[in-house]
Amino acid sequence: MSTGIWILLIVLFALALFGTIFAFKQEEKKMKKYEDEGDTIEDELRRSHEYETSSLKSNIPILSSIYLVTIIASIIVFLVYIN
Repeated sequence: MSTGIWILLIVLFALALFGTIFAFKQEEKKMKKYEDEGDTIEDELRRSHEYETSSLKSNIPILSSIYLVTIIASIIVFLVYIN
Protein backbone atom coordinates (compact mmCIF):
# COMPACT_ATOMS: atom_id res chain seq x y z
CA MET A 1 0.00 0.00 0.00
CA SER A 2 2.79 2.41 0.82
CA THR A 3 4.47 1.91 -2.54
CA GLY A 4 1.21 2.57 -4.37
CA ILE A 5 0.70 5.84 -2.52
CA TRP A 6 4.23 6.98 -3.32
CA ILE A 7 3.72 6.17 -6.99
CA LEU A 8 0.42 8.07 -7.03
CA LEU A 9 2.02 11.09 -5.37
CA ILE A 10 4.90 11.05 -7.83
CA VAL A 11 2.46 10.88 -10.75
CA LEU A 12 0.44 13.77 -9.32
CA PHE A 13 3.59 15.83 -8.84
CA ALA A 14 4.70 15.05 -12.39
CA LEU A 15 1.32 16.11 -13.78
CA ALA A 16 1.42 19.38 -11.85
CA LEU A 17 4.95 20.01 -13.05
CA PHE A 18 3.96 19.21 -16.64
CA GLY A 19 1.00 21.60 -16.44
CA THR A 20 3.21 24.38 -15.13
CA ILE A 21 5.82 23.83 -17.82
CA PHE A 22 3.10 23.72 -20.48
CA ALA A 23 1.76 27.12 -19.35
CA PHE A 24 5.31 28.50 -19.35
CA LYS A 25 5.97 27.18 -22.87
CA GLN A 26 2.80 28.86 -24.15
CA GLU A 27 4.06 32.21 -22.90
CA GLU A 28 7.51 31.50 -24.29
CA LYS A 29 6.01 30.84 -27.75
CA LYS A 30 4.22 34.19 -27.60
CA MET A 31 7.46 35.96 -26.75
CA LYS A 32 9.28 34.23 -29.61
CA LYS A 33 6.52 35.26 -32.01
CA TYR A 34 6.80 38.86 -30.88
CA GLU A 35 10.57 38.81 -31.33
CA ASP A 36 10.22 37.38 -34.84
CA GLU A 37 7.68 40.03 -35.84
CA GLY A 38 9.86 42.85 -34.58
CA ASP A 39 9.05 44.95 -31.55
CA THR A 40 8.36 48.62 -31.24
CA ILE A 41 7.93 50.50 -27.99
CA GLU A 42 4.23 51.01 -28.75
CA ASP A 43 3.71 47.28 -29.40
CA GLU A 44 5.47 46.34 -26.17
CA LEU A 45 3.37 48.80 -24.18
CA ARG A 46 0.14 47.55 -25.77
CA ARG A 47 1.07 43.91 -25.09
CA SER A 48 2.04 44.77 -21.55
CA HIS A 49 -1.41 46.21 -20.89
CA GLU A 50 -3.09 43.27 -22.61
CA TYR A 51 -1.02 40.79 -20.60
CA GLU A 52 -1.88 42.48 -17.33
CA THR A 53 -5.58 42.04 -18.01
CA SER A 54 -5.61 38.70 -19.83
CA SER A 55 -3.06 36.92 -17.64
CA LEU A 56 -5.29 37.06 -14.62
CA LYS A 57 -8.16 35.67 -16.68
CA SER A 58 -6.27 32.82 -18.35
CA ASN A 59 -3.05 31.75 -16.64
CA ILE A 60 -4.03 32.12 -12.99
CA PRO A 61 -7.18 29.95 -13.23
CA ILE A 62 -5.34 27.24 -15.15
CA LEU A 63 -2.45 27.07 -12.70
CA SER A 64 -4.78 27.33 -9.71
CA SER A 65 -6.86 24.39 -10.93
CA ILE A 66 -3.74 22.30 -11.55
CA TYR A 67 -2.46 22.89 -8.04
CA LEU A 68 -5.88 22.58 -6.42
CA VAL A 69 -6.43 19.14 -7.94
CA THR A 70 -2.92 18.08 -6.95
CA ILE A 71 -3.29 19.27 -3.35
CA ILE A 72 -6.72 17.68 -2.90
CA ALA A 73 -5.52 14.37 -4.35
CA SER A 74 -2.44 14.48 -2.12
CA ILE A 75 -4.58 15.08 0.96
CA ILE A 76 -6.86 12.18 0.02
CA VAL A 77 -3.86 9.91 -0.50
CA PHE A 78 -2.42 11.02 2.85
CA LEU A 79 -5.71 10.29 4.62
CA VAL A 80 -5.85 6.85 3.02
CA TYR A 81 -2.27 6.25 4.15
CA ILE A 82 -3.06 7.22 7.76
CA ASN A 83 -6.07 4.90 7.94
